[in-house]
Amino acid sequence: MAKSNSFTCNACGASFGKWSGRCDACGAWNTIVEETPLSAGPASKSLGARRGAPIRLTDLTTEEAPPPRTNSGISELDRVLGGGLVPSSAILVGGDPGIGKSTLLLQAAARFAQAGLKTIYVSGEEASAQVRMRAQRLGLADAPVQLAAATNLRDILTTLETEKPQLAVIDSIQTMWADNVDSAPGSVSQVRAAAHELTTFAKRRDMSVILVGHVTKDGQIAGPRVVEHMVDTVLYFEGERGHQFRILRAVKNRFGPADEIGVFEMTGAGLAEVLNPSALFLSERGEPSPGSVVFAGVEGTRPLLVEFQALVAPSPHSQPRRSVVGWDGGRLAMILAVLEARCGIPFAGMDVYLNVAGGMKVSEPAADLAVAAALLSAREDKPLPPETVVFGEISLSGALRPVSQTENRLKEAQKLGFTAAIAPSGGKPGGDSGMKLTRMGDLTSFVGEVFGAG
Repeated sequence: MAKSNSFTCNACGASFGKWSGRCDACGAWNTIVEETPLSAGPASKSLGARRGAPIRLTDLTTEEAPPPRTNSGISELDRVLGGGLVPSSAILVGGDPGIGKSTLLLQAAARFAQAGLKTIYVSGEEASAQVRMRAQRLGLADAPVQLAAATNLRDILTTLETEKPQLAVIDSIQTMWADNVDSAPGSVSQVRAAAHELTTFAKRRDMSVILVGHVTKDGQIAGPRVVEHMVDTVLYFEGERGHQFRILRAVKNRFGPADEIGVFEMTGAGLAEVLNPSALFLSERGEPSPGSVVFAGVEGTRPLLVEFQALVAPSPHSQPRRSVVGWDGGRLAMILAVLEARCGIPFAGMDVYLNVAGGMKVSEPAADLAVAAALLSAREDKPLPPETVVFGEISLSGALRPVSQTENRLKEAQKLGFTAAIAPSGGKPGGDSGMKLTRMGDLTSFVGEVFGAG
């Protein structure tokens, strides 16, 4: 009996047995489309009747040489990739529209081509003339990169098979169209088929491929999540349009550490790498003011100092506002609840605004104490002691939990001129950093000693 067609949501990838106007999984309207399943074919029907070739097995003691890597010369990109580009790897890069994905990848393609890799840049969104104009603006017109403007997946694969490049950049995967899939470009089935074909081709032909992916309004890469499972590395290009800083973050990497970041600055000549992001994020920080606290964090293997800014003001509304930029709003609510329940400091009837300066996004739990310090400083209108950094995780009981890499945090802070730090008790010692380190066991003692309340 033939398989019946299924219906898939283009927004979240959920499957349904019948069409409806609204997706029950994500709540989006008019995103469910009919998807024709792939035919089983005669080969799969006789699969059980034929014997396959035996698979070569190895044990866990088998030693293999690490994969060779090619450096682009862009140290921030090489850091996020885990030390350079690995042959036959598949990389997915996502980011908001206009954030600079195409600019970054054109610069990377030019650098890899100059390093000796035969590189092809395929654009499905722009004409070749538009890509050349960008290359001229970036000063890359002489780079030996071959360009193409195409969306037909069959034509692209044929060209790649003929030219035999070592690196192919596909911008973007949502514009690719496979003629053997009966749906519109950008649909779940098209994105899945195109990603599968390109990734399989890259592995089979010893070619690296970089796929550009669009993101949804929630910041997730559009299309089915299976695409992220197919590739070896998933990178997100983040940043606020009002700031010149851009963060390239690895959320998955089979050849290096995840959660590693690279920092770039958007300039008129393209993206410039930032070798000392802590100094850049704190460069516009003036005299200490109420609500401003410097957090000594760690992103991947890199210690990073960022500034938390808080504002607490009386609210004219019955339901006070809680606005957060660059941090988790749910975690802010937890910190406010702990301050009220464990320290007796209420924020009822007050609007609370929290911002991470420079457009940085922080997800590390070690920022809890810095956020609490910024909120208390803004509420009491009392700045923290100058040249002080703060880090530590807050539990629901009000206790301060130790965090990892204390020594690296303190070294980074000392390098930028900070002389004191407030951290939780316990954990590994901070080493001989030369800084005045104040350790505290719970939030109540922190409030009493720093702000003279409790």
